[in-house]
Amino acid sequence: MKNQLNPQLKDIHAALAAGTLIPYLGSGLLEQMPDCPVPDSPEKLAALMSTKVTVPHKIRKRLTAVAQFIENFKHRKTVVDLMRQAFSASVTPTSLQKSLAAHPNIPMIVDVWYDDAMRNALNARTDWGQVQGLSQAEHFGIWFQYYDAAGKAVVEETADDWKTVLYQPIGAFAPAQNYLVSDSDYVEVLTEIDIQTPIPPLVQTLRRGRHFLFLGCRFNDQLQRTFARQIIKRSSDQHWAVLEGVPTRNEQRFMAEYGIRQIDMPLAEFEAAFMPETAIACTSV
Repeated sequence: MKNQLNPQLKDIHAALAAGTLIPYLGSGLLEQMPDCPVPDSPEKLAALMSTKVTVPHKIRKRLTAVAQFIENFKHRKTVVDLMRQAFSASVTPTSLQKSLAAHPNIPMIVDVWYDDAMRNALNARTDWGQVQGLSQAEHFGIWFQYYDAAGKAVVEETADDWKTVLYQPIGAFAPAQNYLVSDSDYVEVLTEIDIQTPIPPLVQTLRRGRHFLFLGCRFNDQLQRTFARQIIKRSSDQHWAVLEGVPTRNEQRFMAEYGIRQIDMPLAEFEAAFMPETAIACTSV
């Protein structure tokens, strides 16, 4: 693999070396993990919540609908508590996440799942911080919050000293249990997202002219496509997605429209090619 690297991987390594690569991580990263202690997909999270609270059979596989039903009939606090139970177990980072965290030239990492694995990988450093999306059900009028490496809420100006920003647009368990998960959570955000109100100014600045690398993500859901579209807005016109197999028709249209090139290989195989020493070797070829 080292001697016959896909040309797209060489472009990715070059972007990494130039500081113009932004990894965009989805729940699929956790599928590589044996005995993962938290749900590794929206479907599994919906199923888990449905075992705790009885919900109509027709919505049991739809996470946002399950969360909305529970919020309507059992209160928002019940939703938050179920999310706490689902994600309270600390997740050991994958080798790929550790590699991303250790690289000095990555300005931002986007993580669109609720676990703490990427945060745990970054904890080996002190020159980073995170910004998370907030639910309007709990923080009306406030769309996001910044946190330093210790998990303390800080003002936006603090981020000027960060080398890497961990952006979690749908929240996460750590450090403050912020969750966008119900239909109403997303309705509030999607109402404003076209004018970019929920997207932190720091994120808008860091994405300009940069390339996104989608890992563990699918685009077969309208909500996932909408978030990805709005987050990569005004970035470059060249991105990549590690997506094994034939994409769905919706995925193909979405990727073609936004310049996302498919890398058809298993994540584990990509991980082996992406390690920093391999990246350095590729840029010198």
